[in-house]
Amino acid sequence: MRVSIRTKSNLFLAGLLLLTVIMLSLLILSEVKKEQQSHYENELRRQTNVASLYINQSYALNSNLDNKVFLKSKGQELARQISILSGLPVVLYDMDGGKVGNSFPMDIDNSIISSLPYALKNTVAYKVDGESLYYLAPISNSNVQVAVVEFIYPLKESINFINKIIMIFVYTGSLVFVSSYIIGYIYFNRIVSDILKLKNRIDRIKIGSSKGFEILKRSDELKDLEQGICFMNDRIQVNVKNMELEQEKLRFAVEKLNILEKQQKFFIGNITHEFKTPLTIIRAYVDLIEMYTDDPKLLIDAKKSISKETDRLLEMVEKALHLSSLEKYDFELNAEPIEIMNLLNGICDRVNIKAKKFELTIHRDFKEAYVWADLESVMQIFINIMDNSIKYNKPTGEIFVSNYIDKSNIFVVIRDTGIGIPLELKDKIFEPFYRVDKELSRQTSGIGLGLALVKKLVEMQNGTIELLNVEEKGTAIKISFPVYFKSLQL
Repeated sequence: MRVSIRTKSNLFLAGLLLLTVIMLSLLILSEVKKEQQSHYENELRRQTNVASLYINQSYALNSNLDNKVFLKSKGQELARQISILSGLPVVLYDMDGGKVGNSFPMDIDNSIISSLPYALKNTVAYKVDGESLYYLAPISNSNVQVAVVEFIYPLKESINFINKIIMIFVYTGSLVFVSSYIIGYIYFNRIVSDILKLKNRIDRIKIGSSKGFEILKRSDELKDLEQGICFMNDRIQVNVKNMELEQEKLRFAVEKLNILEKQQKFFIGNITHEFKTPLTIIRAYVDLIEMYTDDPKLLIDAKKSISKETDRLLEMVEKALHLSSLEKYDFELNAEPIEIMNLLNGICDRVNIKAKKFELTIHRDFKEAYVWADLESVMQIFINIMDNSIKYNKPTGEIFVSNYIDKSNIFVVIRDTGIGIPLELKDKIFEPFYRVDKELSRQTSGIGLGLALVKKLVEMQNGTIELLNVEEKGTAIKISFPVYFKSLQL
């Protein structure tokens, strides 16, 4: 069920005023009760001191008597005299809890049995029962408790006073509530009326009507809201014109999609061309085998060539699919702290067998540091570059792998003594299907996708990759990653 803002504001105002009056009344009433309690506690404490002084003086005059004997013989007289001094009914108890004195002519029926044990343990205790307060206090002589005195304090006047205060609060609170509600209703009703006028204006704007609006006679936030609605209405007209600009942007986006489509066709054309060569070789050997089935040398050559071209096709497909998927999708990386020295050592050990096959030597110079990256991606980056350093190196050549830390980045440099790459091609080598020496790439099964894949993976780790200028023959590639934290820096 929908409730109007006018009803909500009236209910809220009534509830707020009622809560305020009740809370204020309860707070004042609580303070009055505390003040009354403090008053009669102080009064009874003073009367206890008077009673203690009177009993001790009386005991001093009869010092030849024992405490029990003294209280038993003088208890009634002591209770009567203390009652005269205090103006309150008094009952006197010995340390056994027995009643030894009573200022009333008849026994007082009260319910202080549960409080008496506390008073016998040298502790003040009191209890309210009806219109009377039963106050029990210990009496001591030379720091030794000898008796308990009970004062019966009348509370009738205090109770009547509290009742009068409550009635005053009821009448005054009702008057304050009604008058405040009337004033608040008049004030809030005007605000609500203006809000409803603004709502009506918005409804008319919805149906396209923007004329004949009633102007609010205000100088507060509602006036600002009215001006905002007028501004919004003007902006709607402007937005209609902006839609034409958005159509222009859409046309630009379509053109960009066409460019991407051309790039896709280029990618497909290149990879189709790359597939054609190994497939042609495989097809040729298959035809030769069918023609010369009894030539063992041909079978051995065909087996080696078909296996080599098949591996090349498989590598090409895997790298092309991986690169294509990185371009199209945002994969979730499992980033974690990676200790770069251990990782590089592991990769060097992993490719060292292939390096020894070509009589290559791997030199290592590592420093301990951590990067925050995806482990599988980082391993694939370094394995691809190390594999290129082996493929395009010269026999008995060398590979130098090192790292260093500069400020907030760790740099890994992989340098070889191979054929090298001209520095003017440092940007092109990271493009898909680009090869510096196509003939040598075919001999080494290179397809021109490795460095493109590496560059994409490095950028996904918030890193950079670049080709360095080296004076001697060979290639040097530098990769950087943000440092996670440093455990050791030499």
